[in-house]
Amino acid sequence: MTSLIFALFTPDTPAETSKSFHTLGLKWHNDIVDFVQNDAPKIIFILIFAFVLQRIVIFFVNRMKRLADSRDTHGQRGAQLRTMAGIIRATSYAFISFLVLMQILPLFNIDLKPLLASAGVVGLGISFGAQSIFKDMLNGIFILIEDQFNVGEVIKAAGLTGTVESLTLRTTVLRDGDGTQHFIPNSQIGTVSNLSREYSVASLPVSVDAAASPDRVMEVLRKVAMEVRKDPVYASVAIADPDILGVDKINGREIIYPVNVRVRANQKDPILRALRRRILIAFENEGIPLGITTSTIIVQPQDPTAPPPPPTIGA
Repeated sequence: MTSLIFALFTPDTPAETSKSFHTLGLKWHNDIVDFVQNDAPKIIFILIFAFVLQRIVIFFVNRMKRLADSRDTHGQRGAQLRTMAGIIRATSYAFISFLVLMQILPLFNIDLKPLLASAGVVGLGISFGAQSIFKDMLNGIFILIEDQFNVGEVIKAAGLTGTVESLTLRTTVLRDGDGTQHFIPNSQIGTVSNLSREYSVASLPVSVDAAASPDRVMEVLRKVAMEVRKDPVYASVAIADPDILGVDKINGREIIYPVNVRVRANQKDPILRALRRRILIAFENEGIPLGITTSTIIVQPQDPTAPPPPPTIGA
């Protein structure tokens, strides 16, 4: 026992140390030569194959985008193509990366069976703490299957309104009117209001004083709305004649006359701006007074010649 302990703690001689380093260097040299001759060509082939697959995916994705931007493609069809292009690109990149990883790891003598078994156990544990991720992906799949919305469309979802910039199986990216970018997990999207499908209705409630004749007001509103409808600037926006519904609400001296115009999807604002401007000019020319809400308080200026009010004596 003493001799064994002595042998363990006895330093090697310089010759033995030099021989050990020579053996180690020779082993490394053989390993490098074997790697260069056998494994390196396989890795290069795998990377080239992955690069070719990536270029094929990019080719089809760019072709889908060009087709979506072409004039012959319908607006909704183009939005669908842009959405599918983004989904295909993200999914293909993930699949190619996983495929490359599974092919390269065995070349470095890394056994995949324990990794896959561990990944299964870890994935089972993560699934209980990351259920929202699976809900996001499941809801994203239904969004695509049911064609609820596409990239480029304006929607209301999760209490936010904006243009869809990106759609993946997990998240939806919206850009609102002031430029803010919102990232919404798909599991939080319960009700979707799509503002870019088929048509929209530009509705303008016009408030008029009760002193004005209703027939005269409706005649002026109908005339102004038809002028906007026939204007060459808005002829391609409005898709139907305006509808003057008549007296819709009475609030004291305030009468509400709604004006509805069916326009192309998400094209309400230009028509509404033109209607407001021309209605103000027409009412001014016809002497029709605008309505004042009942909650409005009008303060009259005090007559400087009137005597001051008597002072109030407190109790």
